Amino acid sequence: MSSNNLLEPSIVFDCFAEVNKVPRPSKKEEQIIAFLKAFGESLGLPVKVDETGNVCISKPATPGHEHRKTVILQSHMDMVCEKNKNVDFDFSKDAIQTYVDGEWMRAKGTTLGADDGIGVAMEMAILKSNDIEHGPIECVFTRDEETGLTGAFGMKGDFMHGDYLINLDSEDEGQIFVSCAGGVRTTATYPFHTTPMPDGYYTFLLTVNGLNGGHSGDDINKKRANANKLLVRFLVNVMNKFDLRLADIQSGGLHNAIPREGHAVCAIPADKKSALLNELETYLAAVKEEFAATEKDLQITITDHEVAKEAMDVTEMHRMLLSLYAVHNGVYAMSQDIDWLVETSSNLASIRREGDHVVVTTSQRSSVASNCENMAAIVRAAFELGGAQTVTNEGYPGWKFNPNSELLKIATESYQHLFGKEPKVLAIHAGLECGLFSEKYPHLDMVSFGPTLRGVHSPDERLLIPTVKMVWDHLLDILKRV
Repeated sequence: MSSNNLLEPSIVFDCFAEVNKVPRPSKKEEQIIAFLKAFGESLGLPVKVDETGNVCISKPATPGHEHRKTVILQSHMDMVCEKNKNVDFDFSKDAIQTYVDGEWMRAKGTTLGADDGIGVAMEMAILKSNDIEHGPIECVFTRDEETGLTGAFGMKGDFMHGDYLINLDSEDEGQIFVSCAGGVRTTATYPFHTTPMPDGYYTFLLTVNGLNGGHSGDDINKKRANANKLLVRFLVNVMNKFDLRLADIQSGGLHNAIPREGHAVCAIPADKKSALLNELETYLAAVKEEFAATEKDLQITITDHEVAKEAMDVTEMHRMLLSLYAVHNGVYAMSQDIDWLVETSSNLASIRREGDHVVVTTSQRSSVASNCENMAAIVRAAFELGGAQTVTNEGYPGWKFNPNSELLKIATESYQHLFGKEPKVLAIHAGLECGLFSEKYPHLDMVSFGPTLRGVHSPDERLLIPTVKMVWDHLLDILKRV
């Protein structure tokens, strides 16, 4: 690391430098677990490691503050390991090479690991410090947050014993998060029995592409088009006017992404080709107008395709397409507590023929557990009416906003005192570890904040250096006030 004199608070950045020497890929956290255990023991502090690999280091209150409520400080120890193609780097053994670029800290050709290494570093700095005022503290480090929330899922209900929890995994200084969505995944499987293609049919490839896509939680309210919905809508239109046959469908991708593209191989009587193209022209003009503000590059095309020899049973096709048309996609309900926050949503993520079945993947999110269950039930109902077998996984819980949060009141007053302005109090329509903590520790009063990060999960990841001191000062002031 260069320009060390620019890095304040030095104790935090020194700890971050130590963390970045330790390999910590998601699901391969053994070295960082051993490092944190040794770190706590070197300070003479109580350390425990649970069966999952979560680490807790306890620090007693400074003299005279033993009566205060216990504060849990929490961050995840793993990092996303991405590098540029031309960079020779082994995340299993090499130290992250950081450098200062103006007000930003970056890494040389790799992810920086500030997500959430800077949170880990702040906790270490608090454990090391002898000149700060605080009540009892538990510093908790969870494993494998990035690829499965494994540490939070595996944590038992008696691992932490605090009253307040501060999660240090947010990415915009000046924002305090107080709620997140829980989520489940619902999968539908339709039968795809085939019959011979009639003679004299025109086989074509229908393609939807050029869409923005995005995160199925954060971006679900941004009025972006869903490629699966556009594809199915046109197919239903065609099905209602012509003798449509469906030979294949491959649309969408990841369960947590709004689908950007997809295609289907279909056929209609050859003498209807001209009418089909006219239908597409009309449809394309309509949807381009509907999404004029959000989907500037939307494209829907029909191209000739080699003749398909067989297609889906017509009755099964009708039932499937109608149920896919009917299934809810997008925002279902807004929060009753926070005007601008999406409470409940569903995303039609992918539709894919796999042999003699079509498998459809969807994801439902809500900050209210009962509404997440309801959303999944609504989606299953549409699928089952179309003849599908459905299953909803256990998912992960949400974190419901607590309008009476004492910790939020303390954190807000502290921020106003330090910086002379109001922090933004926010919620996120996506999953956080706090959701799992709220299920296992329902009494916990929680907030989440952190310094400003950009480009996370990519080699462009960078940390805005001045915000580290702001978050550090804010954290210390909260600990004084609790």
